[in-house]
Amino acid sequence: MDKETTAGVLFGFGAYGLWGLLPLYFFALMPAGAVEIVANRVVWSLLFCVFLITVTRSWRTLAAAFRDRSVFGSLALAAALIAVNWLTYTYGVTTGQAVEAALGYFINPLVSVLLGVFVLKEKLRPLQWAAVGIGFVAVGVLTVSYGKLPWIALTLAFSFGMYGFVKKRVGPKVDAVTSLSVETIVLAPLAAVTMVLLGVTGTATLASQGPGHFWLLAASGVITAVPLLFFGASARRLPMTTIGLLQYVAPLLQFIVALVVFQEAMTASRWIGFGVVWLALLLLTVDMLGATRKNSRNRKRAKQNAAS
Repeated sequence: MDKETTAGVLFGFGAYGLWGLLPLYFFALMPAGAVEIVANRVVWSLLFCVFLITVTRSWRTLAAAFRDRSVFGSLALAAALIAVNWLTYTYGVTTGQAVEAALGYFINPLVSVLLGVFVLKEKLRPLQWAAVGIGFVAVGVLTVSYGKLPWIALTLAFSFGMYGFVKKRVGPKVDAVTSLSVETIVLAPLAAVTMVLLGVTGTATLASQGPGHFWLLAASGVITAVPLLFFGASARRLPMTTIGLLQYVAPLLQFIVALVVFQEAMTASRWIGFGVVWLALLLLTVDMLGATRKNSRNRKRAKQNAAS
């Protein structure tokens, strides 16, 4: 691999590894609720981004991103999608549904395939069709198991799938720090108002649970920004195929944490549902690797023909 690809893989492992361990951080933040945690994540992330922009002297780049309507519009959409994702994920973890939250990120690669069909008008290969079909079967099995549609998992899968898609499209135009800064600036006013309302109503825990809790919540800026920066840096350097393979790291770690640390229940029917999801992911992985090898061979032949 060249240096850019190697850096992209390392950034990807860093992002998904940190996201995989995020449930442990949310557990440490209790009794803070999902809304307060997300509001703090946005506000403290903005302060961290201001620090990064100042250190890297990127204020002109940030201003240029705001002036470019296509870039700003895309990043505003990305901000809305990641806000939905954060709220849903934090709610799932803090209410004892970390297993279902992990399921959302296992389903996410299938959503990426569907985006290719409906947004980019791509044609699916046979194994991709099989994976999507099996994915729908898995959702049905898990719906029966949970007694309801696994809305947490589906919301996470679609919101993050769309977020990755938007970030990939805008990636070549802005760097990771600028992209994250625009997203947090868009969300910051709503987050700040939310923190004030929580304080006025007496439901905020930021200043009422001791200095340790305060600094843990304040650290949410760094803890939120670092993996997003890593993800942005990885998405700019790697093809979607490689990102699709790396993203299995996060839900696997989340799943292990939910079972081992939180000791959430897994019934036989849920194991079957997860097994069906993993079968779909296996087919998708085999297809992606096969397509990558085929494309590599075709490029080599094209170079050889051009040289001769």
